[in-house]
Amino acid sequence: MDLRSQAVNDIETDLVVDGTDSLIISQHGFGQDILTQNFNEIDLRFDKSDEIFWCYMNQKSRPSYTYELGDEIQLVQDWVHTNYAMDAGRAVDPLRYFVCGSHTPGIYNLGGDLKHFADCIRRRDLGALKKYARTCVHMQYANSTGFGAPIITMALVQGDALGGGFEHALAFDILVAERSARLGLPEILFNLFPGMGAYSYLRQRLSRRETEKFILEGKLFTAEELYDMGVVDILAEDGKGEEAIVEYTKENKKRFHAERAVYKARRLSNPVTIDELLEITDMWAETALHLEEADVRKMERLASAQERRIERSLKAV
Repeated sequence: MDLRSQAVNDIETDLVVDGTDSLIISQHGFGQDILTQNFNEIDLRFDKSDEIFWCYMNQKSRPSYTYELGDEIQLVQDWVHTNYAMDAGRAVDPLRYFVCGSHTPGIYNLGGDLKHFADCIRRRDLGALKKYARTCVHMQYANSTGFGAPIITMALVQGDALGGGFEHALAFDILVAERSARLGLPEILFNLFPGMGAYSYLRQRLSRRETEKFILEGKLFTAEELYDMGVVDILAEDGKGEEAIVEYTKENKKRFHAERAVYKARRLSNPVTIDELLEITDMWAETALHLEEADVRKMERLASAQERRIERSLKAV
């Protein structure tokens, strides 16, 4: 596990949350030059004419949430907050929409770092599990609150979004998925539950009964099935996800402020707080230590299968 990220590793001390639930991370901002930075795990694009900022995960190894990916995503969140929440009047270019997608072929994200989990469980290292999980939910919370900026956030799922990858997509205001995408929470297969936002954010879209059934069955769904259930907001044809988002933003340009207010009303009427996320994810870490060796081996086999899959995908490209 690469622990080089000071921003992520020290997130508990760096984060300040104000009374309006805005995420404030002022220590690590890039200012106006973030598009000139060199990243290893993400690609960035700012379509200024459409007022859309695109952030793509682009991992060359197993596409799960690592500290390195989290570090780079946090820097982008930080930049948006610094330039569009703390002092929006100084922003040179207007920004209305933030979109997170993936450039990894056929994959949005496959979730948590299973090899890291297995290692922590075998060492009985509860602190390391909690540290990883808390880092993830702080980023989740930032996504769900638009980094405190007056924007609408979107997830663009092109390919598989599993486990923590699906949790990540659920946190955004709007979930866009292409028709061939598969989404689900398979953690129950190794006797664990998705503990980094799944229950809280699914509950904003489904009933309690539906949410718990979704988690306990561990089923994978097609994007179309989730669109019919009301989990996916926009269903796009394969290869047309970006186009669908641009079209959507143009069609709804005049009602942007009203639409953003509706999503804020959703958060106010059915709030997901950072304290709730942290308490649930601590419970996830404690539950992980109850896994038996057979469950841990399943976790490791799945991680190995993920590595083989990304190797095949990259070779095909």
